[in-house]
Amino acid sequence: MKKMLTLAIPKGKLGEEALSLLKRAGLPWEGVATEDRQLIFTFPREGFTYLICRPVDVPTYVEHGAADLGIAGKDVLAEARADVFELLDLGFGFCRMVVAVPRQRWEEARGKVENLLVAGLRVATKYPRVAAEFFHRQGKPVEIIKLYGNIELAPQAGLADVIVDIVSTGRTLKENNLVEVVSIFSSTARLIANRVSYRMAYNLLEPVIEALKKAAEERRDDLVARS
Repeated sequence: MKKMLTLAIPKGKLGEEALSLLKRAGLPWEGVATEDRQLIFTFPREGFTYLICRPVDVPTYVEHGAADLGIAGKDVLAEARADVFELLDLGFGFCRMVVAVPRQRWEEARGKVENLLVAGLRVATKYPRVAAEFFHRQGKPVEIIKLYGNIELAPQAGLADVIVDIVSTGRTLKENNLVEVVSIFSSTARLIANRVSYRMAYNLLEPVIEALKKAAEERRDDLVARS
């Protein structure tokens, strides 16, 4: 019986882009849906099992060995700090981790970050570790308020002074009268591996890693050619 390799794929838009990359890489993909009730897809002949996970759970499945490989955003990895190998930047799912504030507050700070990022701020975020680390580096003790969604609402409701969140186009910030004032880091999808699997089953993982690497490079070349 062929040994199975398990890959954790995130739900949602990132997962759809991941499936597109799997197809380009020549890996099984037909019938897999990231928004379906079915959460496990098995391809016995090819030796693959796909787990469809919430994006924030992918590092956990990989760290604990439920999956050999996984695809996760850099933002998720930065917050999870899972004990996994980060193998490849896959080049899709681009977004930025930012600090954003209400426009009025930004105007009152005269457009200067140093006037804005002061001690005692209340910071709403889905990324408490990332936010705490950023403000620690600034030497500013702040209160971190963890939320699970609709972070943009927090300043409007008086819950927080600023937010730390992921943005792509910035449209949602603009619609909620928020201004991006600091870009903490950029994020793209990464291929990660379980540490034990990487060492003990490298002969199984290596062709898959190389196929995804080649597919990611071809995708970048196509995008450059179109621009």
